[in-house]
Amino acid sequence: MNGLGKISRNHVAADHVSWINVDDALAGQRIDNFLLRLCKGVPKSHIYRIFRSGEVRVNKGRVKASYRLKHGDIVRVPPIRVAQLDSSRIRAPATKFTVLYEDDCLIVLDKPAGIAVHGGSGVSFGIIEQMRAMRPDAAMLELVHRLDRETSGVLLLAKKRAALINLHQQIREGRLDKRYLVCAHGEWLADWGARHVVKEPLYKYRTTNGERRVRVQFDGQASHTVFNLRRHLGNYLLLEAELKTGRTHQIRVHLAHLGLPIVGDDKYGNFLLNKDCARPDARPSLRRMFLHAWRLRIQHPVSGIPITFSAPLPVACSNFLQQLLTNMFDLDDT
Repeated sequence: MNGLGKISRNHVAADHVSWINVDDALAGQRIDNFLLRLCKGVPKSHIYRIFRSGEVRVNKGRVKASYRLKHGDIVRVPPIRVAQLDSSRIRAPATKFTVLYEDDCLIVLDKPAGIAVHGGSGVSFGIIEQMRAMRPDAAMLELVHRLDRETSGVLLLAKKRAALINLHQQIREGRLDKRYLVCAHGEWLADWGARHVVKEPLYKYRTTNGERRVRVQFDGQASHTVFNLRRHLGNYLLLEAELKTGRTHQIRVHLAHLGLPIVGDDKYGNFLLNKDCARPDARPSLRRMFLHAWRLRIQHPVSGIPITFSAPLPVACSNFLQQLLTNMFDLDDT
């Protein structure tokens, strides 16, 4: 049976061994990720247990969970009893998102703020699950990269395994040009010039209540952000952030480290400022984080031709900037 889109939960039998032929749609992905998606409803611990016991085989041989499927592989899946879905469980609704670009191997969306890109960590579903519900006949839909829940803008999805592998290689090699627009609060130092480079290492950790956080720390992951000053707006700064690496919360933590918290950032921001901006009568007013993935440049995974996608600044952010400008003009008139 060929293509994950053609394999339903019924194909993984509870009473006999199943055999799956790997085609181009499946090739290149880790076998544990493949089985976790194929066997929805089966605990992750059980999936890894059948790997350790040698019950999962590829071409009649044992493989590790990290094995990457190849075209032509034959995967043996032991009998697995798939748990029945709880009727009260929330399923991802089929949802339309603004499509900036689409062809045979790519979909580029304009992601709204406030929506996770995938389910997990207390979120029942995200954009990828909603897109799969919207397109149930799609052979494959996978996230190429991720955006924070409160970040809006350009989000890239792959429709073919080969495209996903190619784009991930571009990410590893630093060939994607990712630009964000961000509004921060604070003072831009004169000796930074119009372009300031930050290479502070970032370390991921968990708070006492289990929340994921990141901080600057000497033994963290190498991280590289370039900030370009677009405009002074009183005590605020409109910046373009250019990501050279793609670490979790990278822009947010680098700016906080510089003493320039992002407006509306509920993890690393200025909480009193955020509270003031969120008041109904506030001017300027903003009730989201001002971080927008406005431009992404890639090499097309098939043609190799450079292609650029851009998403307009959301209305809430545009209005915030306009209010800042109006406040500046009002001060000039006094």
